[in-house]
Amino acid sequence: MPIQKNQVVQFHYSVRDEQNDEVENSRGGEPNAYLHGHGGIIKGLEEALEGREAGDTFSVTITPDKAYGPRKPDAIQRVPIKHLMGAKRWKPGMIAQVKTEHGPRHVLVAKVGHKFADVDTNHPMAGKTLTFDIEVIDVRDADAEEISHGHAHGPGGHH
Repeated sequence: MPIQKNQVVQFHYSVRDEQNDEVENSRGGEPNAYLHGHGGIIKGLEEALEGREAGDTFSVTITPDKAYGPRKPDAIQRVPIKHLMGAKRWKPGMIAQVKTEHGPRHVLVAKVGHKFADVDTNHPMAGKTLTFDIEVIDVRDADAEEISHGHAHGPGGHH
């Protein structure tokens, strides 16, 4: 069944940056699951998956405009160190998690002071051209609840 709007797609992926370094890989765990046509994954990846079927494997290179957007140079924010989650001692270059009104976000620690840290709120992959290696595991019709919620439920999706 070809992938189209309102279908739940499960896929494994790995991502490489411009230097061909692997940035992420899902193959050690559950496949990623999303509801097609609802913006749950980056635009370039959703476009590349349209019309594919379970069992398909392919690679696609996606530019920043269809991935995580350009880097914003003014995206530095000062936050209390106690709000950074993921480590006990922070150093520049580390990735921290911060709770925001839109849910948890990953930020890059730019500078650490006594009580505050300057963090870069750009997505860690903003401004990068990324190459995804995709393996489509499963395609099924979404149920009414998934469509009304706008995301996949079950393994790899929301529970």
